[in-house]
Amino acid sequence: MRSAPHLLRSFLFTAWAGITGLGFGGCSSDLTDIDARADRLIRERTERLGGGAVPARRLPAGSIPPGRGALYEKNPVTANAEPAEFRYSPADEARDINKRLQEFLSNQNSGQEVMTLDLPGALRVSQQTGREFLTEEEEYTLAAIRLLVERHLWEPRFFNDTTVGINRTSRRGDAAFNTPLRIINELRATQRLPFGGEVEAAFLFDATEQLRTSVSGQYEQSSAVVLQANVPLLRGAGLVAQEDLIQAERDLVYAARNFEDFRRRYLVEIATDYFRLLQLQAQIDNQKNSLRLLDDLRTRTKALVDAGRAREFELGIAESNFLEGQSALVALQETYAQSLDRFKIRLGLPISQPLTIAPFVLPLAEPDTTPAAATELALTYRLDLQNERDRADDARRAILTAQNQLLPDLDVSGNVRARTDPSVAEGGLVYESRDVLYGGAVTFGLPLDRETERLTLRSRQIAAQRAQRRLEEVRDQVVSEVRGAVRDMERARFDLVLAEQGVKINERRQEEQEIKRSEVSSQQFVETADQLLRARNARDRAMANLRIAVLNYLVATGQLRVDREGQLLRLPGMGRAEGAPMSDGPAAPAPVPAPGAETRNPGPAVPINAGEAPAPAAAPVPAPVPALVPAPVPAPGG
Repeated sequence: MRSAPHLLRSFLFTAWAGITGLGFGGCSSDLTDIDARADRLIRERTERLGGGAVPARRLPAGSIPPGRGALYEKNPVTANAEPAEFRYSPADEARDINKRLQEFLSNQNSGQEVMTLDLPGALRVSQQTGREFLTEEEEYTLAAIRLLVERHLWEPRFFNDTTVGINRTSRRGDAAFNTPLRIINELRATQRLPFGGEVEAAFLFDATEQLRTSVSGQYEQSSAVVLQANVPLLRGAGLVAQEDLIQAERDLVYAARNFEDFRRRYLVEIATDYFRLLQLQAQIDNQKNSLRLLDDLRTRTKALVDAGRAREFELGIAESNFLEGQSALVALQETYAQSLDRFKIRLGLPISQPLTIAPFVLPLAEPDTTPAAATELALTYRLDLQNERDRADDARRAILTAQNQLLPDLDVSGNVRARTDPSVAEGGLVYESRDVLYGGAVTFGLPLDRETERLTLRSRQIAAQRAQRRLEEVRDQVVSEVRGAVRDMERARFDLVLAEQGVKINERRQEEQEIKRSEVSSQQFVETADQLLRARNARDRAMANLRIAVLNYLVATGQLRVDREGQLLRLPGMGRAEGAPMSDGPAAPAPVPAPGAETRNPGPAVPINAGEAPAPAAAPVPAPVPALVPAPVPAPGG
């Protein structure tokens, strides 16, 4: 005869050993298995899409950061000092302002090593530490985790419940009382059926020991194996039973497209910021050259005034122009410093990190295209438009699901139960055919109250109409964006041609004034220098605008391709400048249609620095855009 404590310990240990030994639950303390499965799922879906990058886990899962006690603080500390606690020190008005400004704008920070980035380096860093990129990467990962959760609900699921109970009972007129100790362990497995319903298999173990005030007691045990199922035939039957799984699978496809579309647009945004910084560098160089010319003009004017060959007010004009040039230079340097700080923030770099932007020639030829041809490409290959098309299908499928909920209930259920012999005190695990019980039932429910379902159906119909309007709106927006992108390229090229002509005209004008210096007034020299400065700035701005316009065209038409390191992949026929290759990167894999949604994503492209691929014979390729590097400026008087 076994005692109650021994019985309790044995059953609890058996239940726990059975769960852990069979691996039910599959829970890992560090959640690394979830990361591994999510990564496999993302890699599979990304390869089917034909995208370039696969998100990677960067943070340890399941860990709580240090100082977690503050997480539960009901009254967190607020830093808000009183005015008397501050110390405000007025600055010396006689300080050397220009020197202090140069110190503030310098790129030296407590001896830190200066980081130098060109365009490929900036793109590479943006994929590693860029906050926007990491956020979008995590959104993709969360979509994969949601799908893993839904898939798990359709896998065999195991549960184990152990219940220990004590009830004190006594009979009238009987001084003795009974205290039955009952232990029930239920181990069960459930499985959803693909077209609705569920099957469950369970093993029940029931042990009871009667304890009396006397020393003796009686112990009984029994067990049973139960198999039961419930299958709907009308309401909830068919593919509507898999609606959540179907939607989760399709949502992961949408997330893959969104992530790939983001990577392409992110490349253009990083490149745009980079080209704007180069443009500011060129403007600063142009302003410095103009300032040197104004300083030379000021020196010459002073000499002429001292010699009595010029009037005093001409020197005042020259001094004023030189001071305005200094102010403009400081303003440009401040604008560049602010833009550089914003660029660091976008790349996820520490704001105190000294950074130098190195020139880089991006080999991009303008495509020979028309608005109609570009629109056809965009309507075929834009990933965001494909998402809207498939979401419109989701809305129509939701109508079918809502219609199914209006049907009457017609369910078939059945169960089979094999138990041990109840006449044996300790029944063990022996089952005989005469002890098998079975049963079945058919349940029909009239659809007397379907008002909620009818309202839901109407809301699904309205949602489908809205999804269709959204699809039409996005399609029109895509067409408008593509047409604008084609026009922007032509206008940027036109602006560049005009700006280059303006630079040549003003350079010749300046050279002529140098030759006939005795016949030219100081004001004419200043006007020529100002016009030349404006022309050079316009040329540098047009260069940046043209390069950005080509990238925007590639994004707008769905042709831009990005490799796994975030580098631009060169399409067949795209130009390449000598001596300025982009970093090597693997070509994007050939696309494979993803289940549940078709993705148009042609490929593969080749890295921008790979060997030149032959262009189609009938497609002329325009000359590459000139390098966005400040052109040499002749020294004053040269």
